[in-house]
Amino acid sequence: MIISQDGQTAISPLTFLDRFDRVAKQTEYLTGHPFAFGAAVFFIATWAMIGPLFHFGEIWQFTLVSVTSIVTFLMVFLIQNTQSRTRAALQLKLDELIRSTSGAHNVMLTLEDMSLEEIETFRTHYEKLAMTAREKLRRGQADTGTPAITIG
Repeated sequence: MIISQDGQTAISPLTFLDRFDRVAKQTEYLTGHPFAFGAAVFFIATWAMIGPLFHFGEIWQFTLVSVTSIVTFLMVFLIQNTQSRTRAALQLKLDELIRSTSGAHNVMLTLEDMSLEEIETFRTHYEKLAMTAREKLRRGQADTGTPAITIG
């Protein structure tokens, strides 16, 4: 879904990815519901109760192993999709906050694209800013403001 400048939503045909996202969201909602946990407990309890009918044989054990393996395999991809979508949305929200905040450093908008060494440089600088702010508080001074960033 794309929203234009005037706030209108552009309508486009559903692609495979759109359909997958829709199914993933529905599955995420359903599997996270307490009823899903109850259904899983019911399945395990039923499986355990019918064990004597199969004399706790290999087919009886294989059924649970197979079902749980398949469900786990599929859920890994759905969970990854959900986490990727959530991470991307959260990153965009943070980017918008940085972009719209007066005095914010726009270099932070693409911080996740920097090397680990560059990120560590920023983190070290911000730790120093935090320590300075704590010291100001201990002396009874205000810890607010937008101190300059000098990295390099």
